[in-house]
Amino acid sequence: MPGHKIHIFQLQIIMIFKNEQMTSKMYMLIFLTGFLPVNLTSQVTVYNIVDNGAVSDGKTINTFAIQSAIDKCSENGGGTVYVPAGVFMTGTIILKSNVNLLLGSGSTLRGSADLKDYKTFKRPGFDTCHYGVIFAYMAKNVSITGFGSIDGNEEVFFNWNLAKKIEWGRTQYTRQKDNFRKVTQGIGDGPVTPLLRPRQMIIFSACKNVLVENVMLAKSPFWTIHFADCDGVTVKGVKIWNSLETPNSDGMDITSCTNVNVSDCDIRGGDDAIAITGYGYHYELPGFINKRHPSGNINITNCNLQSRSSGIRIGSEDQNTFRNINISNINITNSNRGIGIFLRDSGSIENVNISQVNIETRLHTGDWWGNGEPIHISAIRSKPDITIGRIKHVTIRDITCKSENGILVYGTDESIIEDVRLENIDLVIADSKLNDVAGGNIDLRGCLSMEQSIFAHDIPALYARYVKDLAVIDFSLKWEEIRAPYFTNGIEVENYSGLEIVNFAGTGAPGNSSAFPVSLMNGSGFHTNLDNKSVKIK
Repeated sequence: MPGHKIHIFQLQIIMIFKNEQMTSKMYMLIFLTGFLPVNLTSQVTVYNIVDNGAVSDGKTINTFAIQSAIDKCSENGGGTVYVPAGVFMTGTIILKSNVNLLLGSGSTLRGSADLKDYKTFKRPGFDTCHYGVIFAYMAKNVSITGFGSIDGNEEVFFNWNLAKKIEWGRTQYTRQKDNFRKVTQGIGDGPVTPLLRPRQMIIFSACKNVLVENVMLAKSPFWTIHFADCDGVTVKGVKIWNSLETPNSDGMDITSCTNVNVSDCDIRGGDDAIAITGYGYHYELPGFINKRHPSGNINITNCNLQSRSSGIRIGSEDQNTFRNINISNINITNSNRGIGIFLRDSGSIENVNISQVNIETRLHTGDWWGNGEPIHISAIRSKPDITIGRIKHVTIRDITCKSENGILVYGTDESIIEDVRLENIDLVIADSKLNDVAGGNIDLRGCLSMEQSIFAHDIPALYARYVKDLAVIDFSLKWEEIRAPYFTNGIEVENYSGLEIVNFAGTGAPGNSSAFPVSLMNGSGFHTNLDNKSVKIK
């Protein structure tokens, strides 16, 4: 038998309400029009993995049984592969076109502890890598739904007693030198040291019409879910709960994709909660065919995020062009960075709208990227032989921030950041117990220059450089028990053209006699409604 036919019944209820002369009298009439089997118009074919030999004992490796159910479903034109309640251990399974993997309530697909159970692939210049639990390549009309879970079994893939050393940038240029983010005992804020581990727990590569809905994704040893070169992606109501101490445990990575909608998700992890990235070079591997096409039409809304890197990251060291990105109604808490927009390659980032976001960031110990910035925008090269792109047309409004570092808009002379509007920003900068080991630095890691990766710098509440047509409107700033001497001006801008600062309510850092509400240097075209005493221009 190809599978079981499921008849879904309809109950039609008609309710008639009558309100007579604004009284509370109400009548309700219910008509039961009948249970009508939907198979008069449609049928759903379901393949239960248990019927194909899967065992829910939490020990048996069920890769073959689960794959058998998926293959049968695909071969017969598609349908639903059902995972019932229980814990089913598995290696890599391949999801195929027209298949919905339905995780029933109480069900768990748990990744094997043995790397040999995962399919392998080879990247040029790298050792052999292992896929994670689910891989879909060039599939259409494919989905993972239900109220069950996928568990990456992170416990077996890390040394939980050893903190990972700082990489991707040396510490000699920081304010603290060798003491930068030093952990005196234990693992501090992590990250812990990874062992050999599978890569992305779930990959959709070059797929079309993808849905992931309601499932719980937990304990991923690497990126949790990766959409690469996909078109037409919907992610809704998904929970991603990884350890906050594991490196590279991104929640969701959207790479070189178009037409993506993410909503109503709860994501917690030890790296970027949501990362929008792109391929900056061409390579062809199983599951990764890069055509260097623009990414765009991406919407993210109604999500709760925690991260030891960025709550939301746009851009990477290798990227194509991103455009048309909308982000709204987001809470980012207990994170290293709030929102980060990073240009490092020849692609550009254009037309980004971010609104109604609550951000709480702080300093951390350990090898995490970011240094407590609630908003970070930077454009600096990562390679010697490229023409770097541009960041332009970015609007960030209706933002409430409490942080232990300032807002950063960091352009360079070869990549000036254009047309950024910061509107209705409420920022509180608080003192940190980690000032002495982590504070007073800018983190631009991913850039080419080692000296500019992590380096000491005074911290204004808003620091901008190499900007064109920057507008700061309705910016409220408060300093909370600040003691560190490296905190300086309220707003500091240098190398600018076309600058507007209107309705700024704030001061320089308390206790710093040289700090101004606004300090400007090397610019032209400044407009403000502040009095002259509040602005210092060099």
